[in-house]
Amino acid sequence: MNKMMVTMGSLLLPLAFTSCKDGEASKSKIIDKPDIEVSDGKLTPEVLSAFGRINEAVPSPDGSKVLFTLSYEDIEENRSNAEIYSMDADGANLERLTKTSSSESNIRWIENGAKIAFIKKDDKSGKPQIHIMNQDGSDVKCLSSIEDGVECFEISPDEKKIIFGAPITPYNKNEELFKGLSKTTGRLVDDLMYKHWDEWVTQIPHPFVADFSFNGIENPVDIMEGEPFECPMRPFGGAESFAWSPDSKSLVYVSRKLKGADYAFSTNSNLYLYSLDSKQTKELTTGNQGYDTNPSFSPDGTSIAWLSMETPKYESDKKRLMLLNLKSGEKKDLTEKWDYWPEQIAWAKNGASIWFTGYYQGVSPVFKIDVNTCAIDTVANGVCDYASVSPVADNAAIVLRHSMRSPNEICLVKTNDKEVKQLTNVNTELLGKLKLGEVKKVMVPTTDGKEMTSWVILPPDFDPNKKYPAILYCQGGPQSAVSQFWSYRWNFMIMAANGYVVIAPNRRGVPGFGTEWNRQISGDYGGQNMKDYLSAADYIASCPYVDEKRVAAVGASYGGFSVYWLAGHHEGRFAALIAHAGIFNVEAQYLETEEMWFADFDLGGPFWDNNNQIAQRSYANSPHKFVNNWTAPILVTVGELDYRILASQGMMAFNAAKMHGLEAEMLVFPDENHWILKPQNAILWQRVFFNFLDTYLKTSK
Repeated sequence: MNKMMVTMGSLLLPLAFTSCKDGEASKSKIIDKPDIEVSDGKLTPEVLSAFGRINEAVPSPDGSKVLFTLSYEDIEENRSNAEIYSMDADGANLERLTKTSSSESNIRWIENGAKIAFIKKDDKSGKPQIHIMNQDGSDVKCLSSIEDGVECFEISPDEKKIIFGAPITPYNKNEELFKGLSKTTGRLVDDLMYKHWDEWVTQIPHPFVADFSFNGIENPVDIMEGEPFECPMRPFGGAESFAWSPDSKSLVYVSRKLKGADYAFSTNSNLYLYSLDSKQTKELTTGNQGYDTNPSFSPDGTSIAWLSMETPKYESDKKRLMLLNLKSGEKKDLTEKWDYWPEQIAWAKNGASIWFTGYYQGVSPVFKIDVNTCAIDTVANGVCDYASVSPVADNAAIVLRHSMRSPNEICLVKTNDKEVKQLTNVNTELLGKLKLGEVKKVMVPTTDGKEMTSWVILPPDFDPNKKYPAILYCQGGPQSAVSQFWSYRWNFMIMAANGYVVIAPNRRGVPGFGTEWNRQISGDYGGQNMKDYLSAADYIASCPYVDEKRVAAVGASYGGFSVYWLAGHHEGRFAALIAHAGIFNVEAQYLETEEMWFADFDLGGPFWDNNNQIAQRSYANSPHKFVNNWTAPILVTVGELDYRILASQGMMAFNAAKMHGLEAEMLVFPDENHWILKPQNAILWQRVFFNFLDTYLKTSK
C-alpha cells in the first residue's frame, strides 16, 4: 500500500476508450490441471507447482451456489492461469465455466445470480476489461473498453451503476526537455515515491463511476478528477477499497490523499463518502492518522464498518474493527477490549453481527462479533488458517481453509453446531499420493521468561531414533504471522520431504499474541526477537532426533535480515544460512526503500539523528557491521525488480561473504520482485535451495 510521484504537473485525466471484442485474449495455450508423476510420495518442486490454487469464493445472492477461481501453473509456458468454477453450496455439481488462456478475476454475481461479471483480457487490446456471462458460462460479452484496462470493480446493488479502478497518467513531463528525444529512456524525478514495489510510477489508479447495463459501461466519471492521489492504493489495493450503500445512492472509497515525501512517510489513508446525486465527497475518518481500510455498509445502510490503525507510520498496528453511525456520526471501536484484531470482515445478513478472521495464538480462526454487545464468538478453529469469510445466512458462511499440510479448499462453517464442511477437493487426490510431514505445536522458553508458540515439522516416515538435519525458519514482515500458512516458496512440507526437521517460531513481533508481543520488535531490530530465534535454535538442536551440528537458518525479507544478523551472532549454532531479499545494511535500507514510513517507524528514525537512542540502537545492530564474525556458508537470493528491499542489499552480503573468505552462492532473478513468482524461476529457486542445504548439512566437507 502506498503512493508515489515522478515529476508532477497537471493531471491527464481523460479516460480513453478502445474497441472491445468478445473472445480470447490471445491464441496462447490454455492451462489445465497438469499431469504430474509422484515418485515414492515425495513432494518435489515440480509437484509443488502442480497444486491447484483456489481464490475468490463468492456465494450467490440466495446462498445456493458458490463461484470461485482455480488456477494452475504450466512450467513449460512459465505462467499460470485462473478459471471460473461454480458449485452448489453443499459442494455438489462442480462445474467449470470458463476455458481461456487469460485469467479471470474479480468475480461477482449479478441479476440475482442469473449472470456473472468478471475481469479478463479482451482479444484485441490485451487489456483487462469487464465481461459478463450467463450463470452456466455461456454468452460471454465484453462490456468495457478502457484504454489501459480495468483493475477492479464493484457493481451497485440496483445494478445501474459501477465503480471501477483504472490507470491514469499522473503527470506531464517537460516537453521541451524531451523534444526530439523519442528514444531516450531517461526519467526526470523531482519527488519521492517515484517507484513502488516492482514498478516505476508512470500511472496511478483512479476510481470511475459509470452507467452499467448489459449493453455496456458508459459515461465514466472520475470521482477524484484533478487529484494526484491513488485509489485503490498501490501496490495491493483492489475492489475491497470500494463499498456501495444498499440504496445505491452513495459509495465509500479508500484513498491516501498525500503525495511525494508526505506520501512516502505516512500511512494516513481515509474513507470518503461520495454522493451520486450531489457529486460531493465527505471525509469520514478525519483525525485518525493511521490506515483506514476495508469499508462495508451494514445491510440496512445506517452504519459503516471498517478496519482502522491508530498509530501513524506503523503499518502493523492493531487493526480496530470500527463502526460509524451515519446519522449521528458516532464512532465505536468494537474490538477495544480484545487484544487481537481482524484481518477481513463481512456483515451477517441480519446486520446484528460481523464475521471476521484473524490471527490468534498461531492460527487464524473464524469469529463473529455482536455489534451491540461486542461479544465475540469463535465459530471455527483448529490447526489451520481460515480466510475470506462470506456469509450465506445468519448462521453460516463460506470460507477458505488451508494449513501447513494443504493449500486452500472451500468450506462451509456454521455457528449453531460449529460444524465445518469441506466443499471442494481440488488437491485431495494429489495430497493422497504424497507422504507429508507431521506438524506439532511446541512451547519454547524464551530468555525473558515467556513461552513462545512454535511449530515443529517432522519429515515423512519420521524415525525418532535417527538424527536429522534441521532448519530454523525466520519469518518476514517483520510483523507477519507464523500461522498455519501454506506457501509455494517457504513450504514446510517440501522441506520435510527433503529430510529436514523444521522449527518455525512465533518470535517477538508477530500478530496473534497481543499488541505488546507484536509491537515489541519495532525499534528493537537485533534485540529480543533475535534472542527468541536463538532460543528456538537451541530448542530444536536439543531434540534427540536432531543433529546439532547440522542446523541451518533460512528466511526472506525481515527473515533475510534475521539470517544476516544471526550470521554474525550465532556462535557456531548454524552450519549453513540462506537469505532471500533480506536487509543487510540498515542505513542503506532507510534511504533505499520506497515506503519510507515503515523504515522510519520501525527503525526509530534516520541514522543521522545522533540524539535518537532508539534509532542509534537500530543502526548499531545492522548485520553488515558484524561480517567479521561470519563463519557459516551462505546462499543469497534476490530479485532485481524488488524496490522494497533492493537487490543490492543481497549483493552486498554476497560480496562481503566472499571477501571474508566464506563459501557463498548467489541466485539473481532479473525479472522478479520481492517474491519469486514465475513457475520456472520458482522451481529453480527450490532446486538451488535444497542443493545448497544438502551440500552443507548432508555431506561431509
